[in-house]
Amino acid sequence: MRNTFLLLSLVLATSFTHAGRNAAGKKRPSPVVIAYVGGFRGQVLDPQTIAVEKLTHINYAFVDIKNGQAWLTNERTDTVNFRLLNTLKQRNPGLKIMISIGGWAWSENFSDAVLTEEARRLFAHTSVDIVRKHGLDGVDIDWEYPGVPGEEGNIYRPEDKQHYTLMFKALRASLDSLEAETGKQYQLTTAVGGGKYFIDHTEMDKAQQYLDYVNIMSYDYKTNPNGIAGHHTNLYGSTKDPEESSADRSVKLYLAAGVPPEKIVVGIAFYGRAWALPDGENSGLNRQALKGARGGGFTRLKDSLMTQGYARHWDRKAKAPYLFHPEQFIFVTYDDERSTRLKCKYVKKHKLGGVMFWEYSSDPKGYLLSTIHKSFNK
Repeated sequence: MRNTFLLLSLVLATSFTHAGRNAAGKKRPSPVVIAYVGGFRGQVLDPQTIAVEKLTHINYAFVDIKNGQAWLTNERTDTVNFRLLNTLKQRNPGLKIMISIGGWAWSENFSDAVLTEEARRLFAHTSVDIVRKHGLDGVDIDWEYPGVPGEEGNIYRPEDKQHYTLMFKALRASLDSLEAETGKQYQLTTAVGGGKYFIDHTEMDKAQQYLDYVNIMSYDYKTNPNGIAGHHTNLYGSTKDPEESSADRSVKLYLAAGVPPEKIVVGIAFYGRAWALPDGENSGLNRQALKGARGGGFTRLKDSLMTQGYARHWDRKAKAPYLFHPEQFIFVTYDDERSTRLKCKYVKKHKLGGVMFWEYSSDPKGYLLSTIHKSFNK
């Protein structure tokens, strides 16, 4: 009986470990601040431009998949960037540096890479081997999207729903093996779509047990250049439609799907999306667009567009800003300091895991990151 009790205790302890590092009984940690930092263009990063003291995580975007294996497309610059990012721990010893695998352009091979148990072991091993080789802190998966089309040409299957969960199981097992070797803890996270389509094609209640954080991409709610010009990163709905996309609706979907609140991370857009409208009715909000227009990073929006004839508007219902040019009829949707503060307040109020943002270089002057830092350190 005593041996049975000990075995049961060990199983329970292991399950709590897999359920994340924020186990019951521990003091609630401060909200995480996760920055996606892009290396996918093949450029060498300048670590001095990263305000690392204001971050908890850097997700290096992206690692590709080739022949079922995690693969550094830009190996020459990626390896340099890993070394440079690791130097940031001199300024912030608690920083976690993760590889993010996939993204919009490099998700076409996920379905094949996790199709069988053998394939999943290979994918997990090669993913974690990059972490091991470069002294990093974990793996982030950005599969866009399991079970449904993402970029044109992506491979997807109905079976992705189950394989998505089993992929995380394999990754967690491989990370646990590395932990046994090094004595260091490694994290496993994922970026997820903000809509019900993502919930319907995954098993988030099962997948979350292997994950430390679930990073909701609560942006790009509006992307169609010939569609409706509306908010792309709003906290709440702007219309009477109860199914209108918003960060609040996304959070509630993931909570209902079985993801614990302390694992949910809310996304903030460091960039804007824009449309050309036929006229100035309603300052462009929720109007049919003619075509897409240039948006850009928040630093550009704040320092340039707002001084070039664009009027700033605030949607009190959606808790979101937008710009409109009354002569050119250009509508721009984005996050600013005010909406960012409100998202941070929302995270604290609902005891969520924290915030993440795409992408660091879109706001080089740090307007929004400074707002996040101040909001979480009052």
